Amino acid sequence: MLTTNPFDDDKLREECGIFGVYNAEGASAMVALGLHALQHRGQEAAGITSFDGSEFHTHRAMGHVAGNFDREDIIRGLPGSIAAGHVRYSTTGETSLRNVQPLYADLATGGFAVAHNGNISNAIHLRRELVRRGSIFQSTSDTEVIIHLVATSAQKSLLDRLIDALKQVEGAYSLICLTPEGMIACRDPLGIRPLVMGRLGETIIFASETVALDIVGADFIRSVDPGEIVVVREGAIGSHKPFFPVSPRPCIFEHVYFSRPDSIVDGNSVYSVRKAIGAELARENGVDADYVIPVPDSGTPAAIGYAEASGIPFELGIIRSHYVGRTFIQPGDGVRHLGVKLKHNANRNLVAGKRIVLIDDSIVRGTTSLKIVQMMREAGAKEVHMRIASPPTTNSCFYGVDTPEREKLLASRMNIAEMCDYIHADSLAFLTIEGLYRALGEARRDAACPRYCDACFTGDYPTKLTDFDEHGAAGQLKLRVVG
Repeated sequence: MLTTNPFDDDKLREECGIFGVYNAEGASAMVALGLHALQHRGQEAAGITSFDGSEFHTHRAMGHVAGNFDREDIIRGLPGSIAAGHVRYSTTGETSLRNVQPLYADLATGGFAVAHNGNISNAIHLRRELVRRGSIFQSTSDTEVIIHLVATSAQKSLLDRLIDALKQVEGAYSLICLTPEGMIACRDPLGIRPLVMGRLGETIIFASETVALDIVGADFIRSVDPGEIVVVREGAIGSHKPFFPVSPRPCIFEHVYFSRPDSIVDGNSVYSVRKAIGAELARENGVDADYVIPVPDSGTPAAIGYAEASGIPFELGIIRSHYVGRTFIQPGDGVRHLGVKLKHNANRNLVAGKRIVLIDDSIVRGTTSLKIVQMMREAGAKEVHMRIASPPTTNSCFYGVDTPEREKLLASRMNIAEMCDYIHADSLAFLTIEGLYRALGEARRDAACPRYCDACFTGDYPTKLTDFDEHGAAGQLKLRVVG
């Protein structure tokens, strides 16, 4: 079966998106709208938890937000003025309903629900110790480790318990937590995963991206700072920074691919950055051609920037269908290769006999690039030059991105010339890491203190990788039942 995008097996995928609302009539309906705007961050499952002043209510389901949270009876079953939601892909834990967030537990301090964007890189190590001490896990998600650390903390207040728990974890997290007293939002000290705060009248909103604020008509206030814990209670907003200060390392791939182009990330317009990336790519890797053509949709802003900087006309040489359903049952392996044309098709009359520059955001396994180049050849393109709007992806991510094992990443086992031969292009070039930093307004990459987490390109991981070191897993670590 094909997912919405036939190329999904060849894209890096963000683990999830989170959205929380405090003090709004019909908070769950607003959360559902916010999750719609974040659907690109996770299309495997969705969930919403609300609090009505006395009880917590949860609905979680596999699949998209639409179809699960567009029903009046579902929203009526999630009453209250406080709610949080989550859309996910799985990077730790199997695909099953028990891992769909928000996760909920009854603690000594009362009910506690948490929606988590990121990945805890010492979750297996912590889970093993918690199980040894008597904890009983209900999921295989790394997020549940945080709940058990809060539950077993010796601190008295819930805030202090949460701080105590977070000081024990390593890796990446942006969290939205619901408690009987209010809402807590926090971001790891390095700020690897994004989290922003907005306001709509007296309503306070937290979201993974500013575009979700736009959808519900809220004003963007600011980003939650790396290492900050924001507590919203009885209409008051409190800020706590309990962690030792470190230089932030937000994920650089948010600018390359993950975030929607109409979002603002760390003060930068994602669309403008992607255009600047394309311009840098043109300056570094120019080529004589007739047209610049994006691989839709993620390659489009970079292709516009490449065309403007190079003077080569921008054209839509690949047409995307927006009406492919969630799944498509294929009658047999004999037509499996036709699946690519369900989503993208060559604009034959445009590309025939032309020299074209294809712009895409990344190469992961290489299967997408191979199919796209083949499509252009079959449409009669005279030359096909591939340009990639990021450096070669050579390393796995351990911070909440669904990355193949390192040996499955094309750039980890081939040099650029070999990759070019593999995808059958006339030429292939990637943006340099320095070019990527320039597009983000930096003079250069400071190797001693990089401005971003760019480990997928450089192998320079900003935190310890305890589970990787102890278990030797090459890709995203999967939580298993441990004794």
